[in-house]
Amino acid sequence: MRVPSKLLAACGVSVLSSALLAQPVLAPAPVNVVQLAASASIEVQQDLLTLNMATSRDGADAAAVQSQLKQALETALAEAKKTALPGQLDVRTGNFNLAPRYGRDGKMTGWQGTTELVLEGRDFARIGAAAGKIQTLTMGGVLFGLSREQRSRVEGDAQGQAIDRFKAKAADIAKGFGFAGYTLREVSVNANDQGFVPRPRMLAMEAKAVGADAPIPLEAGKSTVMVTVSGSVQLK
Repeated sequence: MRVPSKLLAACGVSVLSSALLAQPVLAPAPVNVVQLAASASIEVQQDLLTLNMATSRDGADAAAVQSQLKQALETALAEAKKTALPGQLDVRTGNFNLAPRYGRDGKMTGWQGTTELVLEGRDFARIGAAAGKIQTLTMGGVLFGLSREQRSRVEGDAQGQAIDRFKAKAADIAKGFGFAGYTLREVSVNANDQGFVPRPRMLAMEAKAVGADAPIPLEAGKSTVMVTVSGSVQLK
């Protein structure tokens, strides 16, 4: 059966029109859009201390080395728990490792292991006193920082300042280009904490050598919490 040419032409127009309608409509490129960022930082006293205490043992028998490590850890843990107080002095065990020891010829010569106890909290004097009474472990590292509560409070203050600066900068830019104002298109907020202070092992060991039962002298520094607000605004 032969289809009339006029009908074919009509069908072709219909198919072409459907294809054109199916194409997505591209939005016009944004104009008068400005990218900008503003930051605010607050320096605050560090209020959290993490103190690591550790010891190592080695010997020919794995069970004996493990037993020695276990005894040293249990003795230290019992001593630390005497003055533990939630939030002020929290006590937890750290790494416990036992592995074979090899000589230069590649043959196993024995076993060596380490164990660790972690004292953490906001009461530096309490932590120092507890560490000074522990005789079966030695200090392996000191780290100062910010507690969750302190960090949250300071980040909130810095964030408010950063947002105010972002808004003021956007208003100044709009005014400078002759616009009455702006609307916010997109924004992101990022925070970081600068100022964790790890102390070298050598200094920690010297502090431990002050004397039996003597409190470990500990003094925190400061951290700087910075919040950056960045994004784009539409001038209008």
